[in-house]
Amino acid sequence: MKKILLVSALTILAVACNKVGDKEYLISGEAPGIENGKMAILQVQNEAGMFPKDTVKVENGKFELKGSQTEGAEIGFIMIEGVNNGMVPFILENGEINIAVDKDTIQKSKIGGTNNNDKFQKYNDESSVIFKKMVAFQKANQEKFIQARTANDTVTMNALMKQNQSFQKEMDKQSETFIEKNPDALLSVLLLENFMSRQTMEFNKISKFYNALASDVKNSKSGKKVGDFLKAQSAVENGKTAPNFSAPNPEGKTISLKESLGKVTIIDFWASWCKPCRAENPNVVALYNEYHAKGLNIIGVSLDKDAAKWKEAIAKDQLTWAQVSNLKFWEDPIAKQYNVESIPATFILDASGKIVAKDLRGAELKAKVIELLGK
Repeated sequence: MKKILLVSALTILAVACNKVGDKEYLISGEAPGIENGKMAILQVQNEAGMFPKDTVKVENGKFELKGSQTEGAEIGFIMIEGVNNGMVPFILENGEINIAVDKDTIQKSKIGGTNNNDKFQKYNDESSVIFKKMVAFQKANQEKFIQARTANDTVTMNALMKQNQSFQKEMDKQSETFIEKNPDALLSVLLLENFMSRQTMEFNKISKFYNALASDVKNSKSGKKVGDFLKAQSAVENGKTAPNFSAPNPEGKTISLKESLGKVTIIDFWASWCKPCRAENPNVVALYNEYHAKGLNIIGVSLDKDAAKWKEAIAKDQLTWAQVSNLKFWEDPIAKQYNVESIPATFILDASGKIVAKDLRGAELKAKVIELLGK
């Protein structure tokens, strides 16, 4: 009887010590130096951007936020009213999360309490070592870079920029190591998403890392986004037949890729508002005028949303090849079909409609067109 009572007492004690249920989160925050009544704001992201999920007043340098994360773990941010030097990123997941806000240097804030946040903090600690080296280098060489730029000393400027880029490469290497060693951490897929958006990691490497991730990480919001990217990207890899599409031309007639194919075909993603696209257009016009009669075709896919500006740019830049647009900006279904997340973007197709190269410019593009026309 005494044993039963002892077990019951221990169970009650355990429940009493646990401040949060299995499907709840409790964020215990410390914000020393923040005056009473200032708001601690929990923010999350969706396709439209950042939005507040919950708010609470800071009292005696502390705050608590409690809720339920029913859709799985995701990146969250704590912002303190009146602290203008940034937000504290952390992993919003069910469990007891600890956040210590440093109001003077937000990057020195600490997170922990759950497995994901403990690993996130370890990653931050390692990154800060590299970041400090980069800041020190930039501070020590700022005047030297300004003098080189004033003197148009490109050798010195390029050398300094190359040294500065080495710190980013060091951070990228650290991120890759973290992903490889922590397939169960949500941060791993967040880092993959970052590599994906910066276009600084090869498709095959992203795919390899993604396939090794834990199932719950793959099923997170970011995991699904990376998975969708890989699925779409695999359909437009070199050697694959370019997916067909159709959309209205400036006159409202539906034009398809299939009917626009030539001996060589360039799919050119651009927009009237894209300065690099407009700067490249004279080169593409010259290429088309020289080789169209020999079998070069181009179909432009515009990410415009204003029909008048789209048509004006076509006329001004003298783009005489086929042009289509759904006028849906970044929501263009063809851009999504081809996994285009930045423009200009080009896909070069051979006579059979297979993708043989991507994003070539100037002399490289011309050389590839000549090579394909000569076959």
